[in-house]
Amino acid sequence: MTTTAQPRPGTPVPPLRHNRDFLLLWSGTAVSLVGLTVSTIAYPLLILAVTGSKAAAGVVGFFSLLPALLFQLPAGVLVDRWNRRRLMIWCDVIRALGAASVVLALALDELTLAHVVVVGFVEGTMSVFFNLAAHAAVPNVVHPDHLSTALSRNEARSRAATMLGTTLGGVLFGLSRALPFALHAVTHVISLVTLLFIRSDFQSDRQVRTRTTGMLAEVGEGTRWLWRQPFLRTAALLVAGSNLLFRALFLVVVVMATDVGASPAAVGVLLSVAGAGGVLGSLVAGWCQGRLPLSALVVGANWVWAVLMGVIVLTDSLYLLAAAYAAMWFVGPVWNVAVATHQLRVTPDRLRGRVLGAMGLLASGALPVGALIGGLLLEWSDARTAALVLAGWMVLLALVATIAPSLRRAIAPVETTTTPDAEPAVR
Repeated sequence: MTTTAQPRPGTPVPPLRHNRDFLLLWSGTAVSLVGLTVSTIAYPLLILAVTGSKAAAGVVGFFSLLPALLFQLPAGVLVDRWNRRRLMIWCDVIRALGAASVVLALALDELTLAHVVVVGFVEGTMSVFFNLAAHAAVPNVVHPDHLSTALSRNEARSRAATMLGTTLGGVLFGLSRALPFALHAVTHVISLVTLLFIRSDFQSDRQVRTRTTGMLAEVGEGTRWLWRQPFLRTAALLVAGSNLLFRALFLVVVVMATDVGASPAAVGVLLSVAGAGGVLGSLVAGWCQGRLPLSALVVGANWVWAVLMGVIVLTDSLYLLAAAYAAMWFVGPVWNVAVATHQLRVTPDRLRGRVLGAMGLLASGALPVGALIGGLLLEWSDARTAALVLAGWMVLLALVATIAPSLRRAIAPVETTTTPDAEPAVR
């Protein structure tokens, strides 16, 4: 077994930029994320071009997102049970074959809606497994001193890849219907190759094991552990609440922008500025996490969001609307990195997949609910009233964060001498 080399006590820790295995994992995942985003944009365009049915495009989108709700918990069990690197390699193989099958069907003029639905569902399922395994592997690939920096760079990678992939998806589809999916297949091959060159193990020796208990028992072990951690339990519920808000707010902001005279192009620029705000927030998240108390970050982020929601409600200026929305996106990565760093440090390696899956289920489950709430609010009222309701919800979340004893007494990050499998006391 090969493990990440740790410097001897008293010797300087090499910079993260010299960590070959992390750079391979980071770059390979970045490339695959671009390809995944390209296909996400291209799928509805393809279905609309082939069938002309908006309902069919919605069906494809639904089945592509469904695995995030169905498989977070069982995927967490298998990520803890199986070899994580090997699992990620097979996920890339299957996703590359799925994208290639779409290219082949287009070349033969044999593409059907059922084919695209199946590919989207399988691709979404593999992405759940891949993302959980990649996230759980980070503490085993980087030195503990670099964990928050690594997570900050991962956050920036995800947001930048999404921005680039969104632009490329439409451009490539305009050139050729098959081109986005060909690129998608290639990106997964590149990710696969980077995984093959990584020498570090993605888990401890005792982590790779055969089944000893049933699936439900292992899911229960992970969720019970999470529920017994007051800070993580409260943070997971707040993440679900804020994800619900952000998903509803997306549609509300688009309508508010059009109400003040923004053209479709201007709306696109506004959303791009918001995405750029998220990238910038990712770049400073590690710095903030290393200098501010955990309780100040998680409570403060909710109050900043509440204040910014007030700005969105009150403004009639497109520029101020864009600035406030971008600032909300800027704060998001700071919150994500702070919570994720603490979570990975205190979660035993043997439980990381299951705990990540449980938290991911709460976060993912809030997204479709938020989209539904946003649509209903706009159906029943105007955009400003809808924003006011969401602002009230955000103030409620901020108050909960403020009075929650588990957040006010949030423990400091675990010392870097703590081993990955240690189970520190959580107050």
